Amino acid sequence: MADKGLKELYIDELKDLYSAETQLVKALPKMAKSAASDELRQGFEEHLEQTKGHVQRLEQIFEALGESPKGKKCKGMEGLIAEGSEVAEEGYEGNILDAALIGAAQRVEHYEIAGYGTVRAMAEVLGEDEHVSLLTETLDEEKETDEKLTELAQEANSAGTPGDEDSTAVDEENPEAKSIGMERKNSKKTSKRVA
Repeated sequence: MADKGLKELYIDELKDLYSAETQLVKALPKMAKSAASDELRQGFEEHLEQTKGHVQRLEQIFEALGESPKGKKCKGMEGLIAEGSEVAEEGYEGNILDAALIGAAQRVEHYEIAGYGTVRAMAEVLGEDEHVSLLTETLDEEKETDEKLTELAQEANSAGTPGDEDSTAVDEENPEAKSIGMERKNSKKTSKRVA
């Protein structure tokens, strides 16, 4: 009896994730269009393609279960996307806009990481080994995206701090200065890890 209840919960959670991912497929192009930097725009575009793959994996799981993925609206993702849309309309520009968009995107990633971790654990208990493999693949991709966003956030935040406008101009005129600046950032990261 307990297994039946868990399976129903598992299917319900999968439907929630399916709704979340399909909403995200619609939202990511808008986020990409709002991004100030080409790097962030490209990151959103790449994650859009990855998200389409997440939808396909979920559809594979639903097909194996003999269930429809439809019938549930993920209100959590709906709220996160609405907040992200508000950020784009706040009047921020350049690196500050990118930092705000990255923050909104990371909230989405953390929501998805929690959701995929939960359903993967359920799949393990239910003995759904193929599902575990598919869900782990998606979970790993969500974690990678979150790490990339963290790196982009550090760059956007550093470039958006007062007094950095001059160094940006130098970077554009002297590409080597930019790589030196990146080395300095990387050495700070390394020293933080060691400490």
